[in-house]
Amino acid sequence: MKILLIGSGGREHAMARKFSKSSKVSKIFVAPGNGGTALEDKCENVAITGIDKLLAFAKENNIELTVVGPEDPLTEGISDAFKAEGLRIFGPCKNGAMLEGSKSFSKEFMKKYGVKTAAYEVFEDAEKAMAYLYTVDYPIVIKADGLAAGKGVSICETVEEGKKAISDFMLDDIFNGAGKRVVIEEFLVGVEASILSITDGKTIIPFISAKDHKQIYDGGKGPNTGGMGVISPNPYVTDEVLQDFKDNIMARTLDGIQKEGFDFKGIIFFGVMITKKGSYLLEYNVRMGDPETQSVLGLMDTDFVELIEAALDERLSDVEVQWKNGACCNVVLASKGYPLSYKKGYEISIDESVKNDVIIAGATLKNGKLLTSGGRVLSVVGVGKDYEEARKVAYEKLQKVSFEGMVYRTDIGKVE
Repeated sequence: MKILLIGSGGREHAMARKFSKSSKVSKIFVAPGNGGTALEDKCENVAITGIDKLLAFAKENNIELTVVGPEDPLTEGISDAFKAEGLRIFGPCKNGAMLEGSKSFSKEFMKKYGVKTAAYEVFEDAEKAMAYLYTVDYPIVIKADGLAAGKGVSICETVEEGKKAISDFMLDDIFNGAGKRVVIEEFLVGVEASILSITDGKTIIPFISAKDHKQIYDGGKGPNTGGMGVISPNPYVTDEVLQDFKDNIMARTLDGIQKEGFDFKGIIFFGVMITKKGSYLLEYNVRMGDPETQSVLGLMDTDFVELIEAALDERLSDVEVQWKNGACCNVVLASKGYPLSYKKGYEISIDESVKNDVIIAGATLKNGKLLTSGGRVLSVVGVGKDYEEARKVAYEKLQKVSFEGMVYRTDIGKVE
């Protein structure tokens, strides 16, 4: 089988590596890929983007399966375009992708189908949004309605902070249109959990849980990032929490997908807050998370390609996903200055003994050398019999990776 994998981040490198281990796969084209996918077994980077060009490539090269990594192509309707040409593609059609593409759409969906979520209001007028800030309890959460690369969320402790966020989002348009409409919602106190899942539109199978660490500094301090590391499974997702999630979030989401008539064969990422009053849904994503994928796939024993095929064939009710025992810790190594400004082009040194435990995100391959090209440069993954061992393995391995200005958190996966 020839696969076309769309994307260029750490998530895509982790998926490419997992696909390459399938006996069913002969070739993986990654569009556009990165320095890691360029070196991966069975993989070849192709420098193409845009739905029309990707569709033409898939037809010309007899691609049997296309897998979409990031959210943008899904919200732009890539699955609709491929299916219209009779091509197999894994990822929801445009209508289902709106669950991530619009915060206000997803909140209305949650409300309609009884999915537990925080109280909220939606605003398209900045003046009305600012007036509303005087009527709420703090802290408060302000979210850009559209796609903002995981950075369109501001937790505000005061009216002044709220007004600045609204001004940035709605008036200064720092997210190029994504923040012209905002969702202002209740702040929930608890522990976050990431629960990736796969659906064929009839069945949802949750993957093993994960815990992301969003802030740049130890102890959850500093600005939000795209994610600085993950422990999987999430130590706070007990059997009781998981059952609450399945009953009050997952099952109701599936009910909504079916009643809305979404053509949804793909991944649903549930961003959950575990509180004293139960689990609440913070957001949906309609693709694998980054850096959650690096840890979750590290524990998956099942052939991921076969799992995707089962979803496309609506056979998930007959499937049981197999997982390794133990835990996986994934630590992100970032460029100094991230998530603000940072320099690029530094050579990355990776000891041969750990190269199979490194997943590249923001790096390119030039003249046989890996050079930094992004804020989150790579992940180092450690698997162990428990959280403590997984952490120990990951942090020992990252000592064998280096580049100028390398920064990372030292508390990823630390269980209080």
